[in-house]
Amino acid sequence: MKVTVDHLDAHRGGRRVIKDVCLEVPTGAVLGLIGPNGSGKSTLLRALCGIDTPSGGTVRYDGIPIASLGRRQLAQRVAFMTQEHNEEFDMPVLELVLLGRIPHGKGFGRDSDADIAHAQRALDQVGARHLAQRSFSALSGGERQRVLFARALTQDTPVLVLDEPTNHLDIAHQLELLDLIRATNRTVMIALHDLNLAARSCDEIAVLADGSLVSHGSPEDVLGTELIRRVFTVESTAVTHPATGQPHFLFDVRTPRDEPQQSNALTTTPKGLSTP
Repeated sequence: MKVTVDHLDAHRGGRRVIKDVCLEVPTGAVLGLIGPNGSGKSTLLRALCGIDTPSGGTVRYDGIPIASLGRRQLAQRVAFMTQEHNEEFDMPVLELVLLGRIPHGKGFGRDSDADIAHAQRALDQVGARHLAQRSFSALSGGERQRVLFARALTQDTPVLVLDEPTNHLDIAHQLELLDLIRATNRTVMIALHDLNLAARSCDEIAVLADGSLVSHGSPEDVLGTELIRRVFTVESTAVTHPATGQPHFLFDVRTPRDEPQQSNALTTTPKGLSTP
């Protein structure tokens, strides 16, 4: 399912957080959303999945504006995994994962055998079947992330919106989760902090800075040391990964904020690697 964003604006607390964002995510593509803290990533994702109503612009799923969809219809198209969850949410893991079936059936408490089998398969996929009878509130941060992703998979939507799903995961489980995301063959919009993981795992990268989209394209075309300096105020060195040939970035020191800049514009790096 193709996702189209046209001139999207979003406000939070009376402040304009997302500013005139336009982008298109092709069917089956994995889009990595990156940017500094406070750049608007979570706000944008919440608007894209209909949790928050944009203050301007439109979001379309296969050409259908989400504003024209009912809550059930929208929940059959997009599953949202937030980075925030209630630490005291006391519910068995299997029951929590089954919440993902509500848009497709009679709802919580009336789950069919097929619903239960669907949830168990999702737990198997994320390596969490052994947690099925544990209380969600008793899990570690990493276990919770895996369970929440299982719930998103159980919702069985063509679009996944994931807000920093690798939080609390060790590197092995980060790689495992991102590989699983790619294997779903769904349209995915995912916020990530690790630029190298984003370059490794995403078909496209979109860069937010101060609520504006400053670059969008393939990892090779978007990510470069100049963009990293300007957006993240960090000096970096680009090297070629010996196994994959992909760009890999080594981060050195923060760029002094009073350092003169060559240009006021945020620009992308031409295809290929650059050096500071």
